[in-house]
Amino acid sequence: MSKPDRPAVLWTRVLLAALAVPQLFTGLWAVTATESWYRSFPGFGPMLVAAEPPYNAHLAYDAGAGFVATGVFLLLAAWWGDRRVVLIAGISLLSFALPHVIYHLAHPSPGLSDPENVVNAVVLAIAAVLPLAVIVATARADRSTPTKENTHR
Repeated sequence: MSKPDRPAVLWTRVLLAALAVPQLFTGLWAVTATESWYRSFPGFGPMLVAAEPPYNAHLAYDAGAGFVATGVFLLLAAWWGDRRVVLIAGISLLSFALPHVIYHLAHPSPGLSDPENVVNAVVLAIAAVLPLAVIVATARADRSTPTKENTHR
């Protein structure tokens, strides 16, 4: 790991690690028990993935693998703490989270009630704001702290 971080940089690393956990949990569940994940995600009501049938084992497995890959990258970025890697991790997660929330805003799930669709959209919007916060904080820290990596650009 690198030298001790300023508080703003440290919280971005903690947030990345926290964001990695649901990605890894979701992905490992989908890869190891694909049909269970499809039928039961998130594990308490309402069942979000099954609300949009039909079940497709290949698609569910591949989605799980994508969640695992994202979680691993977020965890490594948090561990290493390199500002460029942290920035790329935030951008990568935002690249998934933003289209995800846009899709759900434009296409309410027919298997969910209106209030459930609203809660789902709010949770997904928060999931898009968090990586944006990582990106902004990392970019600001990068500009305000002269380091070897940002003085030779």
